[in-house]
Amino acid sequence: MHTPPLYRQLANHYLDAIRSGTLKTGERFPSIRLMMEKHAVSLSTAVQVCRELEDCGVLEARPRSGNYIRQPDKLAKPITFAPPPPLDMGVYAGIHPQVSSVLKTSQRAAIRVNLASAYCAPELYPLKTLQDHMIKALRHDTHLLGAAGSTCGNSALRHILARRALTAKANLTAERIVITNGATEAINLALRAVTQPGDTVAVESPTFFGLLQILESLNLRVLEVPATAHAGINLFALEQLLQSSERVHALIVIPNLQNPLGSIMPDANKARLVQLCAEHNTVLIEDDSYGDLVDTEQPLSTLKHWDRTDSVIYCASLNKTLAPGMRLGWISAGKWHDRVEMLKHTQSRGCEALSQLAVSAFMRTPSYDRYLRRLRKILTQQREQMSASIIRYFPEGTRVTQPQGGTLLWVELPRHHSSMALFHEALKVGIQISPGDIFSNTKRFSHCVRIGCGAPYSPRIDEALATVGQLLKNQN
Repeated sequence: MHTPPLYRQLANHYLDAIRSGTLKTGERFPSIRLMMEKHAVSLSTAVQVCRELEDCGVLEARPRSGNYIRQPDKLAKPITFAPPPPLDMGVYAGIHPQVSSVLKTSQRAAIRVNLASAYCAPELYPLKTLQDHMIKALRHDTHLLGAAGSTCGNSALRHILARRALTAKANLTAERIVITNGATEAINLALRAVTQPGDTVAVESPTFFGLLQILESLNLRVLEVPATAHAGINLFALEQLLQSSERVHALIVIPNLQNPLGSIMPDANKARLVQLCAEHNTVLIEDDSYGDLVDTEQPLSTLKHWDRTDSVIYCASLNKTLAPGMRLGWISAGKWHDRVEMLKHTQSRGCEALSQLAVSAFMRTPSYDRYLRRLRKILTQQREQMSASIIRYFPEGTRVTQPQGGTLLWVELPRHHSSMALFHEALKVGIQISPGDIFSNTKRFSHCVRIGCGAPYSPRIDEALATVGQLLKNQN
């Protein structure tokens, strides 16, 4: 018999109080600080209690006011605890074992249909155009492959990126942009520049599993702040965290089309988030890798737009929007630019030059924006088709996010389902999904699944979703 973790025991304690009427609808819920004192628990445990009750639908956060009891459609059942399946540590031991186990198991399987990918299908990217630009670059400079690239990257590409950032209300300077090996290296550099091993870093919950791997590899302590598909990170919970005695050295967020939720932070929340971090001397690291995939023609604002102290570190990449195989990202590190440039040179020297020349040649033409408009329309259609099929095939009570762009859907199953068990069952029939467990260090999302919509809808995908739906129904 596995004993539920403390935060779930406390969540059930408060659920019982709501059922009995001790805590009534509309009443203010005990503050995080009061729970810490009353139950002698840590800040992270108290925050987790509130997250569980929010998930059960009996608690709602009101900005600058606190948490309040609400009456759900059906009063939540006690929160159950199921132990995770044994992990195959393999060669990945030591770097977030649960994430690593899922990735390693997937690599070993014979995949027929990949519903886990956050990328578009290769045929949706302008590969022929990029290949043509590469050939032209090699013809123009026959010694290109024999020369080392600069640490900060191609000057023309950095000027294009700075100019395009203006449409998202971010004032970047080309000379203070560093080209990186995707957003992964950009975030690594940002964290290495502003933290030391053992420091505390806050993230959204759920968050991209690769970020959890980065944080563990750097020996950083992680605190998760709840986020919603509607508005992104919960600012009230974040403020409570920042006001605690524990120093939060950095916060990493994806404000636009968050992975995995697909949320877009309202502009008022973005402005408040930047202000909060500045007030508490917490470095704000922004990952804007998905913003160009928003459905609307109007670009989304970045957090950098509200940065008045040069304290927001801006990271982005072209991996999802243009060419995953090129692994082109960049970082504008504000007041930490010199340190990031030094770390970049130490870590990986300059990035490969050919891809930068090809991308800059393409991005400076009107064809790039025409390509993005076409891609957005295709992705909108694919998400709608996938969402409709999930609702049709999955068990009653399944909820699917409706993001305003991107390639991802976040699927919340009825709470008794196990996404990790589903992951293993689906792999047996050649279908890959992303179980919710890997997007958090907690078990809060063990009944959730991330589904990728980057491939054109087809009979094979439809059949795969029907199969996954049947596997879920077999779990009952």
